[in-house]
Amino acid sequence: MNFVEELKWRGMVHDMMPGTEELLAKERVTAYLGIDPTADSLHIGHLCGVMMLRHFQRCGHKPLALIGGATGMIGDPSGKSAERNLLDEKTLFHNQECI
Repeated sequence: MNFVEELKWRGMVHDMMPGTEELLAKERVTAYLGIDPTADSLHIGHLCGVMMLRHFQRCGHKPLALIGGATGMIGDPSGKSAERNLLDEKTLFHNQECI
């Protein structure tokens, strides 16, 4: 089963850019998942993206998981959220190491 077939079977695809399935079938590609280090552990919201990378890898492609740096220090730029606070460097590095 190729990557797109796997995702369709799992109900994880709603729409796709034309040519994506053909590209994934004919060559090895790289995809990344960006994770903001807003806490010192991953949560259930990360599971779908991490699982998608794992399926991607099992189908012969190259997955990359990236843990943010500057993005973790920004916080919520709108100022509306108490959930995404500005992190100091010590906390940011701690969260990155734990993840």
